[in-house]
Amino acid sequence: MASPTRAYRAGESLEDFCRACKTDRMHTVIVVDGTGLPIRVSCGFCHSEHNYRGGARIGVEATSVRSATPPGSRPEPRSRSQPASDPFPIVSDRERTGPSMPLDPDTDLELLLRRVIREETGITPVTPADKWRGGTLVLRPGTAGLQEKSWPIETFFHKVVMLRNRIRTLEQQVNAADLPDDVKVKLQGYISGCYGTLTSFNVLFAEEDDQFKGSSSDS
Repeated sequence: MASPTRAYRAGESLEDFCRACKTDRMHTVIVVDGTGLPIRVSCGFCHSEHNYRGGARIGVEATSVRSATPPGSRPEPRSRSQPASDPFPIVSDRERTGPSMPLDPDTDLELLLRRVIREETGITPVTPADKWRGGTLVLRPGTAGLQEKSWPIETFFHKVVMLRNRIRTLEQQVNAADLPDDVKVKLQGYISGCYGTLTSFNVLFAEEDDQFKGSSSDS
């Protein structure tokens, strides 16, 4: 395991290989040893905790290959038919977080793409309360004759979960930021206020650990 180039403190950020995401992510340091070497870290994307794995991995193999190239050797010339300024691919192999998924005739490609998009935008698997499954959220105007608006509760629930995850990520970034303690305390107060305001949505969650947690002073 490669040692970091400097000593770290709990709450600081560094890049490490996330075992859950299976790619390099920014992590928050949770525990360090007496020399400042990270021991335990938390992924800023999926929030999983794991032992420090030695830093980023992507690109290390490519560096090793370049280092193994004999001195004086020259790279193969670029083909004249190949433009000198090729655009980057929209999705590269570097972004892959797992093995390729073979597609069969029974695969629902639309659902697969929607799942990938939701995971990338911060929606994580969270269990809703059973009574809301298959339900509908309805907004009924107070003015007679106006049409009401309705959404599946599942769609609304995903929005709430994504908002919760964004606030949690913001909280981690504030804790890891190099800011004066009084500024951090002030920002944490605003974040706690957001949690307290959103506790009305806790009725949607089946598990207490998934709910919004406000400070004791929040109403």
